[in-house]
Amino acid sequence: MNHPARTTVPARITAPAQLLADTKRPLHTPAGLVGDTPVLWIGEPFTAAGRGFWAKLEGHNPGGIKDRTALHMVRAARERGQLLPGARIVESTSGTLGLGLALAGATYGHPVTVVTDPGIEPLITGLLTAYGAEVDLVDTPHPIGGWQQARRHRVEELLAIHPDAWCPDQYHNPDNVAAYAPLAQELVAQLGRIDTLVVSVGTGGHSAGIASVLRGFFPQLRVVGVDTTGSTIFGQPAAPRLMRGLGSSIYPRNVAYDLFDEVHWVAAPEAVWAARRLARHHYATGGWSVGAVALAARWLTRTLPAEDRIVAVFPDGPQRYVGTVFDDVWCHGHRLLGHLPADDPDEIAHAAERVVTRWTRCTRITDPLAATGEQHAVEHALAGAAR
Repeated sequence: MNHPARTTVPARITAPAQLLADTKRPLHTPAGLVGDTPVLWIGEPFTAAGRGFWAKLEGHNPGGIKDRTALHMVRAARERGQLLPGARIVESTSGTLGLGLALAGATYGHPVTVVTDPGIEPLITGLLTAYGAEVDLVDTPHPIGGWQQARRHRVEELLAIHPDAWCPDQYHNPDNVAAYAPLAQELVAQLGRIDTLVVSVGTGGHSAGIASVLRGFFPQLRVVGVDTTGSTIFGQPAAPRLMRGLGSSIYPRNVAYDLFDEVHWVAAPEAVWAARRLARHHYATGGWSVGAVALAARWLTRTLPAEDRIVAVFPDGPQRYVGTVFDDVWCHGHRLLGHLPADDPDEIAHAAERVVTRWTRCTRITDPLAATGEQHAVEHALAGAAR
């Protein structure tokens, strides 16, 4: 008669108390699922032999990096009395913050209305609905400000309909920045020393929140912002943008321009190439922001000294992009495949030098509103969006 093999018990058994100390405690609320995300080494074949960078995998949060800010903004608003018990939360989002707000709504007992546009992936719409959020879809872009401005106008309409409702205003809310201090502290605890931080920039929240804390630990920290072509954040004119999750057609006041040492604009085909290569060779990837950030970090591993410790923040995972970034038919339809990125980015001396359409780098960072005057910058961006 055959018997199953016995498991060998190690001679030295770890004390139960130590086992508990090394595991995550049982959770009473879904908010406890957020944070303490892992860091993974990304080396060859994505990078050259002997070079690489560390990736903070925020896709290990339930909905992505914006779970952190959704929970923090809601908690802070409740403490200040701005968000009353049971009141509705209304916000514009391309998807990731919506998932975070659904989580915050479930945690604190608030109904959530997410205002989005037809570019949102069906998977995200399905998840938001499953989590109890109402999805309000705008069907017409603003004639000048595009989908982003159309969403913001719809938020204003809903706030008028629901007088007790509260909008986090992620683009300008300083709590969006403060929410990311724990992420920065996790990085210090995990890596000890950080020389270069590579972060995508959209609302400006996680780039400012992480970089400002890390600069306190490492005054010589190099901060590299990653934007998308067609975004106005760093002074380029507005243009139609396929990439979501980074970039903007407005000027979020949470962007801390003084923290950046350089900015890289990345085009959609280049981000797709990087995201797919990461998936194939490292089993850790994501969508537009991850691909764009990884492309810049890959270049930095080759151009900075070998001992430089580089950290790239990956804001989410690949799941929501199965029908876009990782779908051959969709990518072929948008002419995104077969474009191997250049070894080096283009260089411009300042954002107004020319309109960039491929991976481009600039080391002169200015706030477009402060540099040219607010009204002129706004008119410039709107004129670009109208073309």
